[in-house]
Parts: sequence; C-alpha cells; structure tokens
Amino acid sequence: MSELSMLIGRLKNVVVRYANAGEGGLENCSRSSRAGLKFPVGRVHSKLKKSNYTKRVGAGASVYLAAVLEYLAAEMLELAGNAAKDLERKRIAPRHILLAVRNDEELDKLMPKVMIPEGGVLPNIRYVHVHNDPADKKVCTECMIYG
Repeated sequence: MSELSMLIGRLKNVVVRYANAGEGGLENCSRSSRAGLKFPVGRVHSKLKKSNYTKRVGAGASVYLAAVLEYLAAEMLELAGNAAKDLERKRIAPRHILLAVRNDEELDKLMPKVMIPEGGVLPNIRYVHVHNDPADKKVCTECMIYG
C-alpha cells in the first residue's frame, strides 16, 4: 500500500504543478512539460473527448490519466529490463515483459487475463510430474496423467 500512497501523492503534485505553471509566463509550453510528464497530455485529452465516456472532460483529468499511464509504463519497463538483465540480454523482448507482469503481484492483478503475443508461459513444473517413485503411483486429478 505504500507504493500506492506514494503514487497518489505524486499525482497530486503533478496536478498542482500543472495548475500553477500558467502563472510563470509559460505561454508557448506544452501541457506535458508543464506537468513534468513525458506522456502527451494533449493527445490523452483528445482521446478522452472523442471516446463517449462523458459529455465534458476536465483539464485535470487528462493530466492525471497521462501521469498514471506514464507511471505504469515506467514500472513495466523497469521490471522487464530487470528480467532481461537476469537472462543476460541487452534488449527487452515480449518474453521479458510477460515475465515482469506475471511475477509482479500488483501488475498481475491489474492484467490477469492479458495475453502478450510471443511471450510464452511462466516456467512451472508440477510436483506430480517430477516425482518418479514407482511405488508411489498417483493420478494427477487436474490433467488425468499417471505420475
């Protein structure tokens, strides 16, 4: 929960910084740079307006949503980079993204049924398939294979 509270505090700071940025003489400045974000606030705002979620969209909504998207992208890229480094690779592949999402509890809860193309599956070997004691023959009830 501490990460979530830190995220909410950071998002509040972004929205406050965006609201106060107009007073400093930033006329020809993008909304993303005013908020201190890399994600495009203007594009997020236009996508929110084009989608029929509501009739009106506030200015702070697009800043908040862009900040959330930037945070999620940064979190996923950091974990995928760590997975690539663990496997001694220099580039992030879809496999590394899948390993990052499935091994992180919160990201897995956010995207439980998302399929990542070319990602594969998590390495998982059941105990029944590894255990080869002939005196202890049991039936795996999940897949009906004799072990």
